Amino acid sequence: MALTLKDLRSSTIMRPPRIVIYGPHGVGKNTFASSAPKPVLIDIEDGQPAGLGVPSLRVPEFPPLMEALTALYTEEHDFETLIVDSLDWLEPIFHREAIRRNNEANPNKPWSTIEDAGYGKGYILALDPLREYIDGINALRNERNMAIIQTAHAEVKRFDSPESEPFDRYQIKLHKQASALVQEHADMVLFANYKTSTTKAEVGGKKTVTRGVGGGARVIYTEERPAFLAKNRHNLPPELPLSWDALAAAMAPAAPADA
Repeated sequence: MALTLKDLRSSTIMRPPRIVIYGPHGVGKNTFASSAPKPVLIDIEDGQPAGLGVPSLRVPEFPPLMEALTALYTEEHDFETLIVDSLDWLEPIFHREAIRRNNEANPNKPWSTIEDAGYGKGYILALDPLREYIDGINALRNERNMAIIQTAHAEVKRFDSPESEPFDRYQIKLHKQASALVQEHADMVLFANYKTSTTKAEVGGKKTVTRGVGGGARVIYTEERPAFLAKNRHNLPPELPLSWDALAAAMAPAAPADA
């Protein structure tokens, strides 16, 4: 079918967001996600906090994962948000699937671990099932009009900047190639953390030390800073309370920026 001008689409049309939210353990990522409209959970960690009451599908391996996405795509339901908890627990599933596929194709040279491929090859092959998963969640967003929220844990890693000396920052706890692919397909990468500030205190005469202080407030950061990775395509404020209502309110009047 030939493409015509009737196929033009306005870039101002709001579509359900594809969100990756990451942060330290216990900061409240699941509570945030469960407050989204009519959520359903793909449960990788088997650790849904008590009291959230979100309907869930337990997914221990790759075939059940894709079956769950297919069911949400083909079957009648009124869910509006898919939560995947969590990406860093999902990544070993992609590794095991890559190992299974290799061993099926090369029974005389089987792998026991993803490292057995050598020179990072296993991690590259593990991107294939990751892409299939991303195609699945994109179909739910594009054709079933579901928002997607993927949680992940944070880790501190060295960042080699071409513009400065290397420094440490919070990143998504994924292999770098998997992390890059996940970020590429997200409309928002949100870093959730406790709000902190610093103060200087004098110790031992003239010596001073810098100490972190905080009142327990939890926030999400929407734009990248030296200390953490983040992005958004919705012209959001750089910082918001860790609350679905706060994010939804900030999204409502904003026109999406160019991807």
